[in-house]
Amino acid sequence: MTDDPQKREIENRRRFSFRLNIFFFVVFTLFSVLIIRLAVLQFVEGPTLSQEGMRKYMKDNPLPPIRGNIYDAQGYPIAYSTSTQSLYYTIQPSTNTEKSLDIAREAAVQIAEVFNEFGDPDKAMTVDDVIFHMDLESRRDIITTPRRIKSGLTNGEIAYFMENRSNYQGIDIVEESVRNYDENTIAVQLVGYLKKFKGVRVDNEFYKEKLEEEDKTLEYLEEEEVGLDGLEFMYQDVLRGRNGLKSYPINNLGMISGPTQITYPEKGSDLYLTIDKDVQLKTEQAIMEHLEKIRTSTNKYERAEYAETGFAVAMEVDTGKVVAMASMPDYDPNIWAGGSISPEDYKNFSHVLSNGTIRPVYGPYESDEERNQHPSSIVPSGSVIKPLTVLIGLNEGFFTPSTRYSDTGIFSYGRKGYETYIRNSQFKSFGKIDGAGAIRYSSNTFMAEMIGNPLYMRGAVNGKSSVEIWDSYMKQFGLGVSTESGLPGESRGVIDYFKEAERASSQSALIQASFGQQGRYTVLQLVQYTAMLANRGKRMQPQFVNEIRDTDGRVVETLQPVVLNTVEYPEAYWKEIEDGMSQVSVQGFEGFQHSFMRKTGTSEQDVASRRNVNNAVFIAYAPADKPKLAVAVVVPDGGYGTYGAAPIARQIFDAYDAEIGLRGVPNEALKTPAGEEASE
Repeated sequence: MTDDPQKREIENRRRFSFRLNIFFFVVFTLFSVLIIRLAVLQFVEGPTLSQEGMRKYMKDNPLPPIRGNIYDAQGYPIAYSTSTQSLYYTIQPSTNTEKSLDIAREAAVQIAEVFNEFGDPDKAMTVDDVIFHMDLESRRDIITTPRRIKSGLTNGEIAYFMENRSNYQGIDIVEESVRNYDENTIAVQLVGYLKKFKGVRVDNEFYKEKLEEEDKTLEYLEEEEVGLDGLEFMYQDVLRGRNGLKSYPINNLGMISGPTQITYPEKGSDLYLTIDKDVQLKTEQAIMEHLEKIRTSTNKYERAEYAETGFAVAMEVDTGKVVAMASMPDYDPNIWAGGSISPEDYKNFSHVLSNGTIRPVYGPYESDEERNQHPSSIVPSGSVIKPLTVLIGLNEGFFTPSTRYSDTGIFSYGRKGYETYIRNSQFKSFGKIDGAGAIRYSSNTFMAEMIGNPLYMRGAVNGKSSVEIWDSYMKQFGLGVSTESGLPGESRGVIDYFKEAERASSQSALIQASFGQQGRYTVLQLVQYTAMLANRGKRMQPQFVNEIRDTDGRVVETLQPVVLNTVEYPEAYWKEIEDGMSQVSVQGFEGFQHSFMRKTGTSEQDVASRRNVNNAVFIAYAPADKPKLAVAVVVPDGGYGTYGAAPIARQIFDAYDAEIGLRGVPNEALKTPAGEEASE
């Protein structure tokens, strides 16, 4: 290596020149690649990238499913969904609320004019009607929520509003699924009603869980209408179906930039009920007509001036199928149209919205104070419990079918000087009677002295107190426990005998319970109990649905009878109570073509300042030799069971016999449309 400075300088310049040439070559190469890439972007990929740039993202709008229909046992539509065009109005925003309302009132006049000119005359709406649906005072919805003014628009109405949309600020035409209920109001409390999902998703546990649904086809929509009571709620998942999807591309300007893709929603499955339309309607009619009759009757035994409500259930003995369930008065469920109810409608109909055959319901009373003067639909069983009481006495060995009891019309218990007296109705005495006679004559003293008191006197058995033993019998026959119908909000009834044992004594509890004064049960529980007497020991699960079918009419599920529990007793015991039930004196069954078993009940109840209110209760099944149908009727404030409830049951049996047949073949001679009377 040389140390000559001049040579080193020359060498360094040569190296620098080489590096500079490499740098320029690299820069030239990079610029060349860049220019080529720009050319490819401009001439080759440009059109594609330009189109992709306009398509910024795809927007998905879920489409609510069409709800499945509900039919009666013969295929008659009770509740059904239709796809329709509806007119919505949104109150226009303004800093001056009154100005917004004035604009809405002016729009109501214009909208009503269009309805009158192009609409269906049978669905005519006045200006006041339009304003009512606009809900200008925001009683049903907040001010920004669109109001549904009218559904089922005609082609003329749709065409006019679409062509003149600019003249009608705030209106919108929406295609939607609308729930319709038959105008005859068939079993409305059993069927239930719908509300907006947004109004129930917070307070209802079932719908709270739906907020976590990951499957987009099952995701609930805010404005979707969902079941909130009855079968609409009980079979919500079956009826609902699956969401559809409307997808369309949106560019960076927020505009639709391509064709819309639609995946149509799946309609929910259909329910075919056990309810028979004609039997149901005649049951409803029978209750309302009889209530009117007993309120104004001149017969002192029949007159029940405070009777405002009536409840009845008819259930097939061997299947558990409920063919009629009436809670009367009822209402038109179409008042829930749009998924909400007006304050006026709620005030007028709140007392009839619930199903009184499974939970407490009161009459149309103006105030709580007045309401508290009357019993609810869940009343003491009264004497209809006596067949079971006799069965208990026989099974516990307190007497035999041949035992005779001397009925003097009075029985007392308790410490001397402080006795409590049990008497028969109207202070009657019946002389020498057996268990069957005690049922026939409805002897309170027999039940008290031969069953209630001996059960107390014997005391506990195998660790179970006497009251617990009584309770176990009640529950075996479905009294004081769920019927397992599956209906939402079903009451288990009210058991008072445990409270009476604590408050007074076990002796008092059992004696009072023996003739039906320490247990209050629903009508559905009573009919389940009656069917169990009829089939001799099988407690059937009440069923309301025969089968479920998909949208193509294919059966996807057929519901089978379910036996919840059974009891076994000697045939002689069953015959003893049947002998008594066959002889019970009853009104309204004159000319009845079938033998039948029955028991009347007049349950006494203390209600506020009114003491000893009498409720009419009646149970029966027919035919006696081959039981087909069990019926239970309760008329709170209805007086004597034989007058206040039994005639209603007769009409139900006749309706069933006419449509289905108590012997398996419809009785054509009894067939008359609801609202008409059969000739004698």
